[in-house]
Amino acid sequence: MQFLLDVKDSKAAFIVELLQNFSFVKTKPLTPSKAQLLEEIKGSVDEVILAREGKVKLQSARSFLDEL
Repeated sequence: MQFLLDVKDSKAAFIVELLQNFSFVKTKPLTPSKAQLLEEIKGSVDEVILAREGKVKLQSARSFLDEL
């Protein structure tokens, strides 16, 4: 199982040290650009979920292309 944690910079070293003390946990830091990409993807997935639940209406592909 994988987790993505958002930790304050001032506490990051402590969390990394703590996690590295567990033999069953592997840590891999994200670059700022990868972290931003993951946040954007998460936002997109959340929007799709809301659309499937009927809580938000998405723009049609034709409407999107017309704006270009």
